[in-house]
Amino acid sequence: MKHFVSMKHLTAEELLQLVQLATDIQAQGVSGYREQLFAANLFFEPSTRTKMSFTVAERKLGLEVLDFAAEASSVTKGETVYDTAKTLQSIGASVLVIRHPEEHTAAMLTEKLDIPVINAGDGKGEHPTQCLLDLMTIYQEYGRFKDLKIVIAGDIRHSRVARSNAMALRNLGAQVFAAGKPEWMDESIGIPVLDMDEAVEQCDVMMLLRIQFERHETKREAAGYLENYGLTVEREKRMQRHAIIMHPAPVNRGIEIDDSLVEAPRSRIFRQMENGVAARMAVILTLLEGWGIKHGYNLDKREAVNS
Repeated sequence: MKHFVSMKHLTAEELLQLVQLATDIQAQGVSGYREQLFAANLFFEPSTRTKMSFTVAERKLGLEVLDFAAEASSVTKGETVYDTAKTLQSIGASVLVIRHPEEHTAAMLTEKLDIPVINAGDGKGEHPTQCLLDLMTIYQEYGRFKDLKIVIAGDIRHSRVARSNAMALRNLGAQVFAAGKPEWMDESIGIPVLDMDEAVEQCDVMMLLRIQFERHETKREAAGYLENYGLTVEREKRMQRHAIIMHPAPVNRGIEIDDSLVEAPRSRIFRQMENGVAARMAVILTLLEGWGIKHGYNLDKREAVNS
């Protein structure tokens, strides 16, 4: 594996290997690289969980972090994304993590750089490391993906998380559905749509999405959303006993989900955040190894079982 920019490039076997590696890292820990390595984090959009968990993952692996801020860089002077990335490669970055508001930016860089590129979110395109930590969370709960019923509910039309998860979960044999406001659905993702009241009763996983107000013209969409399309306390009571709640965060409490359910017993929202560090460590280790930078970690290279 040379880059990590899209779930459509990964086989089910590769996904399961990454899930297992992340699980092993979380359980056993892993030492840092012995040689000096640098990780460049290029975030052109605001981020808390993704940026901070990449930073923690990199430091746990012994990488020194080149922290980039667009507003304090030569981007303000007109420098292109490619020139910025090429500069960081030139001064010694061994891996580049990029979040950008335009789709396919990370994919473009993979064709021009000689270091691994990780997509940390590209516009309405994909968010593959968020997807990996979501897969890890589901696998921890059920030990499989095959035949699980997973509902992705919310602002799907604007969601890179929805796209990555729909591709990966179907690849792994899960039954994936959408739910939410009809005008926010996206036929291009190719998953059937359920009414939210039907969805809560059928799902093994209710994966809620944030309303991406920054990609909407107004915030009026929030009015009445919880009652009509969100996860209310009444709907949560109708979920199957074993079913879990997920959300990539940040959470608009009281809009996508009732505030009291964010930390309810069936919620795995903060476990997802915890899993983000190990998932991103697994990606970095795998990519650097693919580029010939060996770590020598003594983790059992077991494959996750999907049955």
